[in-house]
Amino acid sequence: MSLPILTITLLAPIVAALVIVFVPKEEEKLCKWIAAIGTGAALLLSLYVYFGYDQSVGGLQWVDFGGPVPWIKDLGVTYFMAVDGLSLPMLLLTNLIGFAAVFASWNVTHRAKELMIYLLILIAGVMGTFIAQDLFIFLLFYEVVVIPIYIMVIIWGSSKRVTKEYAGMKLTIYLLIGSAFLLVGVIATFIQSVLITGQANMSFEGLARVPFPEDFQIYMFGLMLIGFGSLLSMWPLHSWSPDGYAGAPTAVSMIHAGVLKKIGGYGLIRIAIYVLPLGAKFWAPYIAVLGVIGVAYAAMGALAQKDLKYVVGYSSVSHMGYVLLGVASLGVIGVNGAVASMFAHGVMAALFFSMIGFIYEKTHTRWIPDLGGLSHQAPRLSVGFMMAGMASLGLPGLIGFVPEFTIFVESFRVFGWLAVLAIAGIIITALYVLRAGANTLFGPAREEYRQVKDLRGAELVPLVVLGGVLVIGGLLPSLLFDMVNSGVAPILAHIQETLQIGGR
Repeated sequence: MSLPILTITLLAPIVAALVIVFVPKEEEKLCKWIAAIGTGAALLLSLYVYFGYDQSVGGLQWVDFGGPVPWIKDLGVTYFMAVDGLSLPMLLLTNLIGFAAVFASWNVTHRAKELMIYLLILIAGVMGTFIAQDLFIFLLFYEVVVIPIYIMVIIWGSSKRVTKEYAGMKLTIYLLIGSAFLLVGVIATFIQSVLITGQANMSFEGLARVPFPEDFQIYMFGLMLIGFGSLLSMWPLHSWSPDGYAGAPTAVSMIHAGVLKKIGGYGLIRIAIYVLPLGAKFWAPYIAVLGVIGVAYAAMGALAQKDLKYVVGYSSVSHMGYVLLGVASLGVIGVNGAVASMFAHGVMAALFFSMIGFIYEKTHTRWIPDLGGLSHQAPRLSVGFMMAGMASLGLPGLIGFVPEFTIFVESFRVFGWLAVLAIAGIIITALYVLRAGANTLFGPAREEYRQVKDLRGAELVPLVVLGGVLVIGGLLPSLLFDMVNSGVAPILAHIQETLQIGGR
């Protein structure tokens, strides 16, 4: 039997967290190096799996233990870990950002041991949602990620507008309310599948083969849309996002914007659309409208902000509107663009938040009117900030351009004028990104920041790792799109087949 490579990847950060438990709290550097080794091992294994995946065959590969391992037989729950072209980019994204987040927290001295433990648990929880092919296991990991985030925000967070306690509680309440709707939809779907087939099966593929009635699919998809949409910060379920990011420590902001939100988009495609395609067809126009509103509303919100984290927080909500628009198209090109856009946004948002974290460490402020001229003292930090900004506004040659372009092409074909409104959001994005960069980094050097030090040593890791991915993904988009297409195409083919059978 071959090694269960995905389980080993999942265990890497968990083992690192367990080792750190036995390290004295005074050994802060050792704790950080152990965390770096754990996340680095997971990243290397993810790269090995990513480039070892056979795209010509497609489907689920790297199946641990040769197939599903029965766990709770009465409920049809199995330990089923595998990846395809949809989950692999998300797995790689998780470990890219997780590795960078450790080094973005390198200068943290307050309870650094506990921070690394919670961060590693959070990374493992997010990773588990992307490799699990069983609905019960997916929900298990989904719930695991909420508690570490709350603890990390209220202990290590900071915010000028709201207290970190308020930010942590608001974030947690929104996510738990969303998960409650999701849980109702999931339980009802499972019970209905047992009534129809007479068998308990919690695997995604098994549930997707169940011929659920159309009305049932519409209602259950609506519940799942609220659950996954709240995590994806879909308008109007978005307000937790900017406050949560502003109150969170840098590493949590990176993980949350970079990959935790993507669980919402991934779950919407992998579970809601795949299992309930008739419901997806009914709700698609409404999802598109909510996506476009989110693009415009959040972009205008970002334009009005003066706290750098709030700028990127609202920007993140706006970008998720594009993802929803691509998903709502229910076409291969549009959904490919949505998944690729999730990956691209995850990298650029994580780089953005890491650079803002370093700005805050070095200047003790994120308030844009109090900043300016930092490029004189910190050119490398300025390069990282502007790279993230240029990718955010869709500059050709960086990773964000091609995914957004494909979303616009497909959504214009499907929704027409609605897509034009979303495209107009690019103009607002350019305004707030360029204004934030100009007022933070450029202009005459300010006397109070003469002593600011540029990125050096471990601080350079997020810039090198995430900035490198921004450039490579922009110049070689096929590395991402070919993989995504191998996972999305079978799901969309299943949807079209189901719609034809249903006469729609």
